Amino acid sequence: MKQIYFLIAVLAVGILSGCSKGGDRGELTGVPQRSFRAEVPLGMVYIPGGSFLMGQTDQDVTFSQIAQTKQVTEPPFFMDQTEISNSQYRQFVNWVRDSVAITNYLNDDKYYLKPQKGEVTNGKKYINWAYVKRYPVMSTRKGAGSAAASAKLQGMYYQGDDRLFDRNELDVRLLKYNYAQMVLRDAANYKDDKSKKRSDFIFRDTVPVYPDTLVWLSDFSYAANEPMTESYFSHPAYRNYPVVGVTWRQAEAFTVWRTRYNEAYKDSRHIPHRAPYDLPTEGEFEYAARGGRVGTDYPWGGPYIKNAKGCLLANFKPGRGNYTDDGGAYTVSVKSYFPNDFGLYNMAGNVAEWTLSAFDESASTFVHDLAPTFNYHAKPNDAPVLKRKVVRGGSWKDVGFFLQNSTRTFEYQDTAKSYIGFRCVTHYLGRDIKDKR
Repeated sequence: MKQIYFLIAVLAVGILSGCSKGGDRGELTGVPQRSFRAEVPLGMVYIPGGSFLMGQTDQDVTFSQIAQTKQVTEPPFFMDQTEISNSQYRQFVNWVRDSVAITNYLNDDKYYLKPQKGEVTNGKKYINWAYVKRYPVMSTRKGAGSAAASAKLQGMYYQGDDRLFDRNELDVRLLKYNYAQMVLRDAANYKDDKSKKRSDFIFRDTVPVYPDTLVWLSDFSYAANEPMTESYFSHPAYRNYPVVGVTWRQAEAFTVWRTRYNEAYKDSRHIPHRAPYDLPTEGEFEYAARGGRVGTDYPWGGPYIKNAKGCLLANFKPGRGNYTDDGGAYTVSVKSYFPNDFGLYNMAGNVAEWTLSAFDESASTFVHDLAPTFNYHAKPNDAPVLKRKVVRGGSWKDVGFFLQNSTRTFEYQDTAKSYIGFRCVTHYLGRDIKDKR
């Protein structure tokens, strides 16, 4: 009997000691966290980190000397394979449209999430986007929606003398996106200033999100571009063409919405968030455009805009105005021509692209050589010179010089053009993918 008690005691000690191996035991074990594995976001490509010579590789025909050569290093990041298309930007516009319709016009509880038991909401209501997806608010399908809801939504359309042929046309002036961002650079610069509050470093903005479709007429005097104004953003024939007529502020608002949209999905499935989306800095844009090649003039490499067969390699203004010689009189689909060595389409031509960076002629002399950029969130009352943002890549209406990897120019952040679009980046978290150690 004593032997049986002894065996039971030994087994108990063994079990207890085995359980304690996975416990704390007073040792430094770290905080339990969910695992995170980097994945390539949909529609993006992985850009490995590396060093390159940023700046002029060919003759500076403008003699502006604003793209001086400097060796810099960029950490790894993900970048949209193509420019943001009309279809992708319309998803943002429709989201804002539905938000405005639900909160300002319908006020129907079935479009909001029901509070969980014991949840404190402080009177705030959150839209149930899964329900909206199943039952679209502004559906044009016959029989969709109730008569009462349709009556409530009449305020979303142009009224009175603004109506044309008594049609229900969405009043795009109502589509505004409100957002807030923490300006980390300001917080870092004033971290020792005791008079500053956290709210002093939060940038808030309200941005009309609908593209300016009249740019096709305002950008070109005496040009019959009315068909582009009437159809480019709205007609399905152009769904995969790059969105234009968006200001830098609208592009920045899109990146904030895209981040929140992605985070909401991950929150619902308890998935760790990736880095937020943003516009590329001009350093990231040039590094990505070069595709890992050294000292080349264009994203496809080499000093020429034609290949060995005489085919033009981008959508721009060849010769003295033969716009169609490259295959398109205006913009073309975002996946036209060959991608560069990183798999990116149209890093030169088609549309020029907004970057995150503020424009300064001498930026190359004072930016850091690691992840260089010069950023500034201009306020409405700031001087125009502070509202300049770097534009890269050249467009369908530009001559070949503006397609060069190193060519930099600018536009004002509140200005929309028929030849400027954008694409997004998101930064890689953790170890470089190519590092397998």
